[in-house]
Amino acid sequence: MTTTYIALLRGINVGGHRVSMEALRQHLAALGLQRVRTYIQTGNVFFDAPADLDRAQLTARIEQHLQQALGYAVPTFLRTTDELAQLLALQPFGPDPAPDTQRRCLMLLAQPAPTDLVLPHRSPKGEYEIVHLTGQEAFVVWHLQDGRPPSSTTFLDKTLGKLTTTRFVHTAVKILEAARQ
Repeated sequence: MTTTYIALLRGINVGGHRVSMEALRQHLAALGLQRVRTYIQTGNVFFDAPADLDRAQLTARIEQHLQQALGYAVPTFLRTTDELAQLLALQPFGPDPAPDTQRRCLMLLAQPAPTDLVLPHRSPKGEYEIVHLTGQEAFVVWHLQDGRPPSSTTFLDKTLGKLTTTRFVHTAVKILEAARQ
């Protein structure tokens, strides 16, 4: 029996770290993962693995392999398709689309989410608003400043930890759809 995983990778094709999706698929297939596929160029990989595989060990194997193959750390966040579907079904932003002045994001956290925040929790300058937390995920609104995303992540780093990866919610919906094919 296998499980379909979605690996959301941090730092792929940003900041000078370039890798083709074909090479990324080959790297994960070299680990014995099955039906390896990718979605867009930002480090979204789907694959099948034995259902009884230890997730922490699998994550470590992927991170170690990519570090050796690419020459830089690639933090990896694994969720099953069912887990991502359950997260998106929460709809903490409500059913209406985001206004042009916002970007709605799903952040995956390496550390457990803080349990002592009163939500919604807004940054002092008002550029970020954490609206919902789960075990290791945060739903965050970026309030655009003059049409641009916030430039500093200091508030999020201090509140949620530095080791995270972020996807716009509308992109996470598309990632889930692609993973289920």
